[in-house]
Formats: sequence, C-alpha cells, structure tokens
Amino acid sequence: MRRLLAALPLVLTLAACASSTSDLDRPTDPLGNFALGHVGVVAPNLQKLLVSRDATNEEWIEAVTESLATRFGRFDGDTYYHLGVSVEAYSLPPPIVPGKSALALNVTVWDDAAQAKLNEDPKQIHVIKVFESRISKNRDQQLKGLADEAARLIEVWMREMQDGDGWFGGPEASARPTPSVAAATASDQISGRAPVTVPANVVALTNEAAGVASASQ
Repeated sequence: MRRLLAALPLVLTLAACASSTSDLDRPTDPLGNFALGHVGVVAPNLQKLLVSRDATNEEWIEAVTESLATRFGRFDGDTYYHLGVSVEAYSLPPPIVPGKSALALNVTVWDDAAQAKLNEDPKQIHVIKVFESRISKNRDQQLKGLADEAARLIEVWMREMQDGDGWFGGPEASARPTPSVAAATASDQISGRAPVTVPANVVALTNEAAGVASASQ
C-alpha cells in the first residue's frame, strides 16, 4: 500500500503534464485535401451533468470554436470543409467533489463544393478526464482543456474516416494548397473570419442536426 501511495503522485504528475495540444507544436501532418471553411458551434440542448460548476452556452461555444479553429486552421488543402458542432453536455466538478470532468458533443462535416454532409448522422464525441489535477486548475482551465481534447478527438476521428471511407480525397490525396486557398487561409488567420462565404443552410442545418441528435438520445 505504501508503495502504491508513493507512486501515485508520479502518476498524477504524468497525467497532468499530458496536453491535448502538444502535437500542435510539431510539423503538421496533412489531412488530405482538407482546408477549414466555417466552424459552426451551437448549444441549444446543453445539459449540466452531476455535481458541476456552471458554464454558459456562450462560454462553451466560444471555447469549442477557438479550439477547433486553432487545430483545423493549420491544414492547407485545396478543398473547403465546414464543421458543424452541437455541444450537448458537460461536467466541471469542483476540486473537493469526486467525479470526472466530461464533455459530450455531436459533429457533422460538410463538403463545401458538394454542399453535402460527409456523415449523415452526427458523430458523437465524448471526452472524460479520468486523471486530472483539479486542485491546480480553475474552472476556465478545465473548460478549455475539455474543448482542446474534444478538438483533438475530432481530428482522430476525421483521420480514421480519411483512411477508411476516403474522406478528404482519401489517404493518397495531395495536400498541396492552390494559391487561392493559401491566400484565403493567410487572410483568415489575420482577420479571424471564415475564408469562404458560408451558405445560409449550413448554419441552419447545424442547428437542425443538433435537434435531431438530441431527440434520438
């Protein structure tokens, strides 16, 4: 028992050091022909789970939008895709309360050129922080950590779909950007605006997908 207790701080330290964004510091591995168009995040059905600190719909929308833009804005393929995300549920337990930080959301990927969904049914993404130092993290840091991890898991899923279902031109797709996409991407990084004009039905269907996903649960 003493050995286990002695080893526990090391385990917690290693877990605390793990970062959902550490890979962003390394050279970017292309995601086929993917280039980020529009990020649409909604939270019409947001639920607070178990014993949790409060977080508003707007806070989750802002955090998830920022995490997605940071992660997916680094890809410079020659085809635009939009991400439609519905934040469904969260848990942000305070330090003294047993429990796990968690976030659940639904994701739909849109092909801008085809004006069609790549996945007909929203993909459910669940983030559960089993090992985390809630004593050293405040509520805002917890929230950002969950949003960053959700963005990372979305990329993992999208890469799986590229390899298995041929998304983004498939595994062999060239990721070399056309001049127009490269220029738009650079402009987007400066202005903070989406590099394409998003059809009105994309945002509307994002809300519709959120409602359908919630009703089916």
